[in-house]
Amino acid sequence: MLRAPAMGSFPQIRPRRLRRTEGLRRLVREHTLAPERLVYPMFCVPGSGVREPIQSMPGIFRQSPDLCAELAHEASSLGLGGVLLFGVPTQKDATGSSGRDPEGLVPQAIRAIRKAAPELPVVTDVCLCDYTDHGHCGVLTPEGEVRNDATLPLLVEQALTHARAGADVVAPSDMMDGRVGAIRRGLDEAGFSHVAILSYAVKYASAFYGPFREAAHNAPARGDRRGYQMDPANAREALREVELDLDEGADMVMVKPAIAYLDVVRQLRDRLDVPVFAYNVSGEYSMVRAAAQAGFLDGQRAMMESLTSIQRAGADGIVTYFALEAAKALVGS
Repeated sequence: MLRAPAMGSFPQIRPRRLRRTEGLRRLVREHTLAPERLVYPMFCVPGSGVREPIQSMPGIFRQSPDLCAELAHEASSLGLGGVLLFGVPTQKDATGSSGRDPEGLVPQAIRAIRKAAPELPVVTDVCLCDYTDHGHCGVLTPEGEVRNDATLPLLVEQALTHARAGADVVAPSDMMDGRVGAIRRGLDEAGFSHVAILSYAVKYASAFYGPFREAAHNAPARGDRRGYQMDPANAREALREVELDLDEGADMVMVKPAIAYLDVVRQLRDRLDVPVFAYNVSGEYSMVRAAAQAGFLDGQRAMMESLTSIQRAGADGIVTYFALEAAKALVGS
């Protein structure tokens, strides 16, 4: 077997030789971002021709299904890996019933995207929080506690609504115990065994979700989500959550947030042979945007460095609000 020569020292060994030009750096680069590894989240609102700026997320908008479809067409033309859809309805109730409406925002957007970009993978968020008037991810007891088991049938119904509209992948983000198994059984029994599940298996109770809550109008009316989302101090628990979700039928798993939890992404990559995704969340996006707008850093370089760090940690796919901008930079458009 051929072996590399024994390591010497300066001046014989000069690592800078391979950093001298862009061509050499590109030749020996260990990780290379590609548009097909990026998934772009979109917020769907009622109406037609509606485009509402999100103040805390410069460059990101709430858009009606027709404009979501136009954006999906652009995403497809850039070679993105897919889009992830969230519904932001005007009418909300205690059980999030609008999220299960076959004529709701996400089903409308799915059907419009299917026409505008038929080859683009469509992923849908499955959770109650965007649709409940209390902002929690499940139904509540009179005392305000989230009822885990009572929430599961509603999540199944929501996933089926998305599957019937044409979703390729459903992504449960609620962190209810047993929801992956319930959704898998529900999909299979209804004839949707081909629809994949991307589980938010490792979702931390993070401060980095702040801008998203403005975007989706889903901040809890009282309390918080620490009773069901994970403690940021825990890493071993992430492995247990992933094992449980895979046993229940998840096809892929996700870590959320990404940059603050790269150690967890790495641990999962080292242990699993299924696709591992990471969600570069709203707060991570907005920090870069705000610093760039203030002139504190080069926004595009910080964007690409952040995304590369997520890939370097082991993520196969990255959900990011930078997806369109990053893809344009990568393809040189």
